Amino acid sequence: MSTVADDELWSAVGDPIRRTMIDLLLSDGPGTATSLSRRLPVTRQAVSKHLAVLDRVGLIHAEPAGRERHYQVDEAQLARAVAQLSAVGSTWDARLRRIKRIAEAIERTRTNDEGD
Repeated sequence: MSTVADDELWSAVGDPIRRTMIDLLLSDGPGTATSLSRRLPVTRQAVSKHLAVLDRVGLIHAEPAGRERHYQVDEAQLARAVAQLSAVGSTWDARLRRIKRIAEAIERTRTNDEGD
């Protein structure tokens, strides 16, 4: 994935409605814009727009079924997204540990200077 794709992916999953849609599709299986709109606090048109965003970043894909499209989560893409999030989390954990060590060293230096 490119950086641009990563930015689009995280922008897509940053929206709580879209995260709920992914949860619903994972728990209930494939769904349509109509079936999802019954379970969400937004219109069917809004659901369609959210589905288009998720489809564009590859988190879901649609299969035509008559006049409707049945959407389901692309579990491989979701697994890649989870792995990326985990890597970002690990990077930030390491950064925060370094910041903590620096802050503790500054505090020790300040305490030692005051004791002199």
